[in-house]
Amino acid sequence: MARPTDGTGEPGSAVIVGAGVAGLACALGLRRAGWQVTVLERRPEPARYGTAFGIHPTAQSALERLGVGAALHARSLPYREAYIRAPQGRPLARLPLERIERREGRPELLLSRPHLLDAMLGALDAFGDVRIRHGEPVTDAVDLADRYDVLIGADGIGSTVRTAHFGDRSAPRTAGNTAWIGIADFESPIHGETWGAGSFLGMTPIVPGRTNWYAVVPRGTTIDELPGRFGDWHDPVPRLFAETDPSTWIRYEMRHLAPALRSFVSTRGPCVALLGDAAHAMTPNLGQGACTAVLDAEALARALAAHGRGARVAALHAYDRERRRSAQRVALGSRTLHRVMSTRHVRLRDRALRLLP
Repeated sequence: MARPTDGTGEPGSAVIVGAGVAGLACALGLRRAGWQVTVLERRPEPARYGTAFGIHPTAQSALERLGVGAALHARSLPYREAYIRAPQGRPLARLPLERIERREGRPELLLSRPHLLDAMLGALDAFGDVRIRHGEPVTDAVDLADRYDVLIGADGIGSTVRTAHFGDRSAPRTAGNTAWIGIADFESPIHGETWGAGSFLGMTPIVPGRTNWYAVVPRGTTIDELPGRFGDWHDPVPRLFAETDPSTWIRYEMRHLAPALRSFVSTRGPCVALLGDAAHAMTPNLGQGACTAVLDAEALARALAAHGRGARVAALHAYDRERRRSAQRVALGSRTLHRVMSTRHVRLRDRALRLLP
């Protein structure tokens, strides 16, 4: 990326709120373009939780442009064959992984969330001057915006930056389900998703000898009730719960952002942009949350690099044109698929699945 200037040779300054995937990717893109970057993160230390991300080829290309392609390919696994099954094990449809690989010329990859974050943190550390300040929650995003050329909200679905600069019309909404995720200490011979009535479960590779899994159940289902809910499902589903340390299970309420934002940027006062979940939090059904965050971050950094500090308003609007409609289509598609997957009326759904190529 070209070094951005305001016409005097001085680089721009950006503050990024949030040190998750979106925030670190944006910090990396901006620093590579010559910007001065500060990252504020409310957690006291880098996050080490999470399981596997599916990285679509378009997001892989963005990560390569951000300089972490080598780390991505060194720690990831290709995801090439997986099915949607009924609880008894009968295949209903094949996930379109082969079609993605034929179209894009490379396979979907699976990568541990901590590995992706570590790769980006390592790349930022190599610059030696990117300030990542942990344990600093932002309570006044209005005053903060006045002290930098650009304020970037990458602070998740409950974004303080979004509320301060875009209002509270768009806010977190529940999808009505609880998700549990974990990593089992064995390697499943099959991968993909199993769709039941009101619940569904997925299994993917993550590292040799282990299996990443996620189970989505009606809201309020407890950790003690979870294994019994899937006890009569096909092998190796019951084994997932038996061979995962319950203290490592992660629980979260499935939520999304609604209604959709009219813009990802605000330029009438300070220059503010939103990325990732702060801009378009979605249910995880399409497995595109991390990918859209990376694409947002790379697009924003590229726009600011191309326009420079003096034209940052134009840069933000270019970013919004490139990313908003695309990201919101993915969010809508994911929310629609969530309703299909979690329905209790499975006969028509399963018949339709068997018609897919």
